[in-house]
Amino acid sequence: MRHPNEPATAKAKLKRRSLITAGAALPVLAAATPAAAQTTITVEPGTVQQTIQGFGGMNHSVWIADLTAAQRDTAFGNGSGQLGFSILRIPVHEDRANWSREVATAQRAVALGAKVFASPWNPPAHMTETFSGGKRLRYDMYDDYVQHLNDFDQFMASNGVDLYGISVQNEPDYAHDWTAWTPQEMLRFCRENAGSIGTRVIAPESFQYRKNMSDPILNDPQALGNVDIIGAHLYGTQNADFPYPLFQQKGGGKELWMTEVYHPNSSDSADLWPGALDTGEHIHRALVYGRFQTYVWWYIRRSYGPMREDGQISKRGANMAHFSKWVRPGYQRITATANPQANVYITAFKSGARIVIVAINKNTAAAYFPFTVQGGGNATVSTWLTDASNTLAAYSSPTMTNGSFGAQLPARSIRTFVIN
Repeated sequence: MRHPNEPATAKAKLKRRSLITAGAALPVLAAATPAAAQTTITVEPGTVQQTIQGFGGMNHSVWIADLTAAQRDTAFGNGSGQLGFSILRIPVHEDRANWSREVATAQRAVALGAKVFASPWNPPAHMTETFSGGKRLRYDMYDDYVQHLNDFDQFMASNGVDLYGISVQNEPDYAHDWTAWTPQEMLRFCRENAGSIGTRVIAPESFQYRKNMSDPILNDPQALGNVDIIGAHLYGTQNADFPYPLFQQKGGGKELWMTEVYHPNSSDSADLWPGALDTGEHIHRALVYGRFQTYVWWYIRRSYGPMREDGQISKRGANMAHFSKWVRPGYQRITATANPQANVYITAFKSGARIVIVAINKNTAAAYFPFTVQGGGNATVSTWLTDASNTLAAYSSPTMTNGSFGAQLPARSIRTFVIN
């Protein structure tokens, strides 16, 4: 089966995504001024940014084959050779006959501690109508659509899967092959109907984090009261558009999720190196500048995805795993020197006394940095490395003394540091 991100049934979408995600050369944010070599990387555990809900990906058993039992464990287990994913996204099929197809993977994900959320591409056909922009949900069917979403939520619950949340619509602003929603239609539904949905509500899942889809929700107290998670996709989103000041101003008590992306493209092998480091940088930018609480890939198993078709972790997947295996749900992102040198990216987290630092060096030469953890003591620092010849390999363990240690970031590498 093909899906709307791949050729034939939706060539236009593949072309659109290939073009807008092909910019592996993303411009550096103006605020991230490169510093001199050996700039001290300072980690501030006392300055908390956002709580991380997890990392994960999509399973869609109608468009491609379901994950096998072994692949479910690779995706959601956190042992050696596993991705440590803590989020699964599944579709709300318009045809109820397909609902059962998503159960087995969702059940295993839940058993391994993951959250499961769902996104619809279309309502049942009788609820839609055609208009000049394509297909939309009939206005007189909004209540029926709520019932459809609630029925799916209850179906999954009856099979042991309590959905963490459900989306109103996948990519309402890029709906060539599915149901379109205008910003005002999304606002109306969130204001008048979403309060009757029996689980957390996710909206609007814009394909490119277009704020014109989510601004109206944030600016309407009644609609915002019915929405729990502002969800967005990052296909071709420019660096300058990652921050969302309006959410920081008005989104108190709500969550901010990045619910779908592949980066930088769907054409290259996920094992291409050093190209796979673009994935690690993109996660860094989503967490640090976008302040997202999740990072969710498109297909979990795909030639361009975190898991290869043979069920093994790809280099892109290893970049994700440098976060997902050690930054678990409930960890908090903390302030750290984000860009101590050109093409070097630092993201830091804490859980209690544990500190996790993910460091990416995209340069062709190794770079040495002193690290200072404010308020830190003495500890052995465990580290793992992925580069051209290593994948999630245990690496040298520096000693932290009075909160300070030094470490080298090998050329074209991603390295995770864990301080207990």
